[in-house]
Amino acid sequence: MGRGKVVLKRIENKINRQVTFTKRRNGLLKKAYELSVLCDAEVALIIFSNHGKLYEFCSSSSMLKTLEKYQRCSYGSLDATQSANENQNTYQEYMRLKTRVDILQHSQRNLLGEDLGPLSTKELEQLEHQLENSLKRVRSTRTQVMLDQLADLQRKEQLLAESNKTLRRKLEEFANEVPCQVPWEAGEHAIPYNRQLPPPLEGFFQPLRPNSTLQNGYNNPMGTDETNIAAPAQNVNGFIPGWML
Repeated sequence: MGRGKVVLKRIENKINRQVTFTKRRNGLLKKAYELSVLCDAEVALIIFSNHGKLYEFCSSSSMLKTLEKYQRCSYGSLDATQSANENQNTYQEYMRLKTRVDILQHSQRNLLGEDLGPLSTKELEQLEHQLENSLKRVRSTRTQVMLDQLADLQRKEQLLAESNKTLRRKLEEFANEVPCQVPWEAGEHAIPYNRQLPPPLEGFFQPLRPNSTLQNGYNNPMGTDETNIAAPAQNVNGFIPGWML
């Protein structure tokens, strides 16, 4: 009686599933080893269990070298194809931009009045119409800019007028609060200065009478006549000279 066919599906029994995993894992590792030895092939085998445990086999000295070789073989051709496609797209984009630049440069020369010989009458009319429209837009923009500047200046003028009015009102209020003010405007007005002379000193000193006698604790040995003679000299300008000792 032959062996029955095994149905490939997940084993529900946890113990049976673990036993089957162990058996088949060992068999797979054994087959990989046999293949590498019998056929002199470079074999790398990586197995992760359902719990995340790693099992591996590599016929070469390093698993990393084998993986790098696999990456070069698998993605090298794809990278080369992508690189070729990118280069082709870049060249096409370059040619498209170069053509557009040439067209723009030719149009610029035509707008400057150069290279007009090859142009037909219709193209010249279109160029003229384009220049007229550009000139209208430039003039309109210039007019708008001038109007904006004029409005700005008028607004500044109004602000300055209001500020001047405010300052004038404050000055008038200050003048009303201080009624006595001396105008000093660039030296045009000067305060009048009246120099008053002191009163004459003639009435301050009284002239000595002829019969007066100095009471200074000293008896004048001279007679009355000498005193009368010296009196006029002493009364000059109401000044009495001091005694000379």
